[in-house]
Amino acid sequence: MFLWAGAKGPQRSGHERRTIYQKIREYDILDKRKTVTALKAGEDRAILLGLSMILFSVMMYFVLCITTVRSYADSVWTEETSCTVLNSTVVAAINCSYSCGSDCWKSSRYPCLQVFVSLNSSGRVHRLSYNEEAQDSNPECFYVPKCRKDHTSMYSIVLNISERLKMQQQVLCYHDPSEQQDSVLLTRLYGRGAVFHSLFWPTCTLVGGTLIIAMVKLTQYLSILCEQISRIKRLGLSLFEAVSHREKAASVSRQRSSAPVLVTV
Repeated sequence: MFLWAGAKGPQRSGHERRTIYQKIREYDILDKRKTVTALKAGEDRAILLGLSMILFSVMMYFVLCITTVRSYADSVWTEETSCTVLNSTVVAAINCSYSCGSDCWKSSRYPCLQVFVSLNSSGRVHRLSYNEEAQDSNPECFYVPKCRKDHTSMYSIVLNISERLKMQQQVLCYHDPSEQQDSVLLTRLYGRGAVFHSLFWPTCTLVGGTLIIAMVKLTQYLSILCEQISRIKRLGLSLFEAVSHREKAASVSRQRSSAPVLVTV
């Protein structure tokens, strides 16, 4: 007796197709994991770079605030005006000491240049100093050169400065608006330009580090959002395929049940 109720070839081909699909899907998942791992490492490096830039900028702010900004804020010579040079003369020689090696100091002398100027705005006469350092080192002298062994070279430097001041006559100087100081400055050690330039680059570093971290976080958020949308789409597609598969299986079952069966004895 022979019985034919259908063929099994289509079932085997469907199983082979499902096996190939599963292999391709496994390869896609593996490649996706490798890509995600590489992206994760790049994001970690970017965040580390941003944090390093922020930390560096904070350290620079701390250093600048106790040096440049503090010196600028503590200075009382804030108002700029025009001055007329009245007198520029070397009045004395001041003792100084210079290093000649480890724990070795020798004495020398430098000329003391006194310069008196008259403020064109008020007519008051003041002693002129080169900057805040010269004022703190020796308020009687306009410029305090670095102490050297050769006294002649220091004298030549100071004499050259004196001649230039006499030739210019009119110079810009900084004075104390409250008139508590009896001296004026030719230049400020840290002016507005120096403070601006010293704070500009740390600010750029801080903003750059913050932008890097913000961009990485935004990329991560968009990646998670895209993954959620893709997951919802895959879930809907899977439900649609499951419903289609059930309808197709029901249709095949109805066709088989309605088809005649040939039985041979």
